[in-house]
Amino acid sequence: MGRPIRFLLDGEVRELSDIDPTLTVLNLLRYHLRRTGTKEGCAEGDCGACTVVLGELEAGRVRFRAVNACILFAPMLDGRALFTVESLGREGALHPVQQAMVDLHGSQCGFCTPGFVMSLYAVQREGAPTDTASLKDALAGNLCRCTGYGPILAAGQAMGEAPAADIAQALAAIQPAEGLVLEHRGRRFFAPRSADELAGVLEAHPDATVLAGGTDVGLWVTKQQRALPTVVSLNDCADLRYIEDLGDALRIGAAVRYADAHPVLAKLSPEFDGLLRRLGGLQVRNLGTVCGNLANGSPIGDMPPALIAAGATLVLRKGAVRREMPLEAFFLAYGKQDRRPGEFVEAVIVPKIAAGRIFKIAKLSKRFDQDISAACLGLSIGVEAGRVTDARIAFGGMAATPKRATACEGALSGQPWTRETVEAAVAALAQDFTPIADMRASAAYRLEAAQNMIRRAYLESGGAARVLDAEAVAYG
Repeated sequence: MGRPIRFLLDGEVRELSDIDPTLTVLNLLRYHLRRTGTKEGCAEGDCGACTVVLGELEAGRVRFRAVNACILFAPMLDGRALFTVESLGREGALHPVQQAMVDLHGSQCGFCTPGFVMSLYAVQREGAPTDTASLKDALAGNLCRCTGYGPILAAGQAMGEAPAADIAQALAAIQPAEGLVLEHRGRRFFAPRSADELAGVLEAHPDATVLAGGTDVGLWVTKQQRALPTVVSLNDCADLRYIEDLGDALRIGAAVRYADAHPVLAKLSPEFDGLLRRLGGLQVRNLGTVCGNLANGSPIGDMPPALIAAGATLVLRKGAVRREMPLEAFFLAYGKQDRRPGEFVEAVIVPKIAAGRIFKIAKLSKRFDQDISAACLGLSIGVEAGRVTDARIAFGGMAATPKRATACEGALSGQPWTRETVEAAVAALAQDFTPIADMRASAAYRLEAAQNMIRRAYLESGGAARVLDAEAVAYG
């Protein structure tokens, strides 16, 4: 046994030892600490009923993040502060967030209310904007089956600023000097503090499950009831939480969360902004990492098609040895990626979008917010003097892996950027993909939707104006 997990709960230091390494924070709260205000709705990070807030020391200040307790493993509390709905109403007085919910009738059946309160609490403590649009984004990961969103949004605008409460000094006092090592009934959890330590642990345990944000691995435990013998977390590797500007590209480290990557990627293209606003809810983006999403290799992950279209390169590391590959080459087959035992994804390099390129991202899902893609497109096309110089088109949800549409690209390259060329490229998609039918979409619907995504990209690129101009000439 190594040292215990140490975290703050309501400002007091708590220690955990000899616990199941994949015990969720939700179950820790409800069954060990008897804090039943945090509710279980879906147990997969989708409904937000289990929302809690983590306080984390970053560059001398405390960042407050709403996260899903149902898929957060207890060891990931180490060195952090935890706030639950019970943390707010103290000594018989309601917290301003709670009072606003009461005054503006933001609670209906009440089951989802603790989650909404905690999401609003994170907004308040972080000093984030409280205009309607910003609150809608912040609350997109909380679902109310009573449809009471109007009063909840009003409560968010009325809650005011956070009462003064500085926990930076208390957090600094519990920052670990060494990595976390847990063992419980033959199951192990490692949380090294640097990339070098991570590489060493994975060389010693090459078959371990690598954990970043846990937004998918958490479901292996809660939904699939899988026992994970050895888990190695990169969540505490501060030197992997960086975004480096290389001049013509960005290098994003393995521990960079989506919430932190969002504003940086949005500067590359507004298309990334639109996609990332819909990638899970804020709770998911506050935990999930860009590289973890890629390493997971899901055929319906949102980011791979966009980054493949951008020409991204993946950096993998085993021990001191690194290798790079085009992102699309990483995905070999369903559930199989080109990652060797003991190797981990260290970074992804994303080229900046050149001025004048047509770059589009399109996501199709049953719900606008917080839903998995039925199909997702990433498209990057160069056009000079009205002719396509090169094309990179990738889809998710259309095959067993995220995949480039090479026949479609071939039908475009070297051809004039016209509706006729686009229709030929659209027809070629049937050579690239034989999609499956499932609960999200039929095979025929997926193919037709993918074809329409290409057509829409053409029209939005200015093709529509050219078509209208041609029709005006034809009809006088």
